[in-house]
Amino acid sequence: MSEHIKCVVWDLDDTLWRGTLAEDAQVVVRQEVVTIIEQLDRRGILHSIASRNSHDHAMNRLREAGLEKFFLYPQINWGSKSESLAEIAKHLNVGLDTFAFVDDQAFERDEVRFNHPMVSCFDALDASALETVASIQPRFITQDSAHRREMYQSDAHRNQLEERFSGPKEEFLASLGLKFKVANATEDDLRRAEELTVRTNQLNTTGLTFSFDELKSFISAPDRLFLVASLDDRYGTYGKIGLALIVLEDEVWRIQLLLMSCRVMARGVGNVLINLIRQKAKDAGVRLEAEFIETNRNRMMYMTYKFNGFSESIKNGDHLLLDGSLEDIQSPPSYIELDAKNIRIPVTR
Repeated sequence: MSEHIKCVVWDLDDTLWRGTLAEDAQVVVRQEVVTIIEQLDRRGILHSIASRNSHDHAMNRLREAGLEKFFLYPQINWGSKSESLAEIAKHLNVGLDTFAFVDDQAFERDEVRFNHPMVSCFDALDASALETVASIQPRFITQDSAHRREMYQSDAHRNQLEERFSGPKEEFLASLGLKFKVANATEDDLRRAEELTVRTNQLNTTGLTFSFDELKSFISAPDRLFLVASLDDRYGTYGKIGLALIVLEDEVWRIQLLLMSCRVMARGVGNVLINLIRQKAKDAGVRLEAEFIETNRNRMMYMTYKFNGFSESIKNGDHLLLDGSLEDIQSPPSYIELDAKNIRIPVTR
């Protein structure tokens, strides 16, 4: 079972509701399941659907029951459940190892287990157990997690707009009015920062996780720079979507961890944050290094470092130390408004 469940995918017939929709248009929704969905939604757990049914018929029934809003990228078709889960994961841009699947049919659960052994599968009769599974209970419920579904729904709306946009990608991004803010972390940021280190796997340079208390110590340490990044546009906020932990020494700064939420992968803000750190190091007259630990999912962050002037200096197994060039530092693209004016650099001497 995954250490951290991010999305629960539900079957419909004899799972979300009692009976089979094709045989009874007025199937009765199981209120105990609705209660679970609402509770998990408040914790920041996402929901979707994998069901063999008529799409329009099923969506109409969900709409009548007031439940349509809870489900992201529902897959209601006549294909396999494993294919549906893969499609949902692609749209959400999260790993299948963070999925749980609930279905009343043992055959369907076995089919998913065979094709995606990393997915946690539950019998619909045991759905109530979801509320007590440790991997589905975040330590904190932050402002970002409480609104996670709405943020993903805004992302879906942006993606639809981008698909319909006929001009260059840069013109579409310019139309969003992106505002990227980077500031020193405060105690108010710590719960979300801990959540980011736990939840972010793809755009994470080292895969290291930090506890609330460890992150708190970074805020006041004279030899640490702890930055938190947030992103907004004209459709709303993406929330706190990135952080950087930097060790400050007299002659060299070392990026210990840099991560970005996968939801902003296509916005180019990872490059902006790296180049901001490069510029701050240059202004301070120090060299810049970065730790990197290779995983099976963070290749994109390695390429982001390489694209922005970093090269390998030491390699020990999966652990790399990268040297960062402080020449040819790129300015933010014209479609991103950067606000970093309030960053304070601790005095290390």
